[in-house]
Amino acid sequence: MVRVFLLTALILIGRAVQAAPVSGEFASIDGGTLSIEDWRGQPVLVVNTASQCGFTGQYAALQRVYEDYSDRGLIVLAVPSDSFNQELNTADEVKEFCELNYGLTLPMTDITPVTGPEAHPFYKSVAAQTGFVPGWNFNKILLDSQGSVVATYGANVKPDAPKLLRQVETLLP
Repeated sequence: MVRVFLLTALILIGRAVQAAPVSGEFASIDGGTLSIEDWRGQPVLVVNTASQCGFTGQYAALQRVYEDYSDRGLIVLAVPSDSFNQELNTADEVKEFCELNYGLTLPMTDITPVTGPEAHPFYKSVAAQTGFVPGWNFNKILLDSQGSVVATYGANVKPDAPKLLRQVETLLP
């Protein structure tokens, strides 16, 4: 009986720890910083991106989702990354590429590592809490308004996929 109680307590503690808010401050592609903490009270969809990837066309859907849901509070954060060797050389090139080809107005970070020992602390925190590590470009991490990870999605799940948008809808007023 004691073992069952201890096991139950450990499971509940583990869930409480896993549900802890993640945080992170990123260098902005526009200069300055972008902080996950500044968006507390709003859900955030964080997507590691790359300009020379087969999934790069997802930028268009990211922008549409941002336009469709930002007035209800959703933040869509693009995190350009060269972790999979498919990003342009400089943040200026990335910004120009995204503006010219996709008309992006959503917040974007500077080029940021998302895997391995050089991964940004946000991604290390998500991995420690959930075990999720981006396996490729355009992986998605959905945070609730308190900053806790609600769901993660691989590159094959488009930003406007019904299952992702249903989850977003549950987080919006």
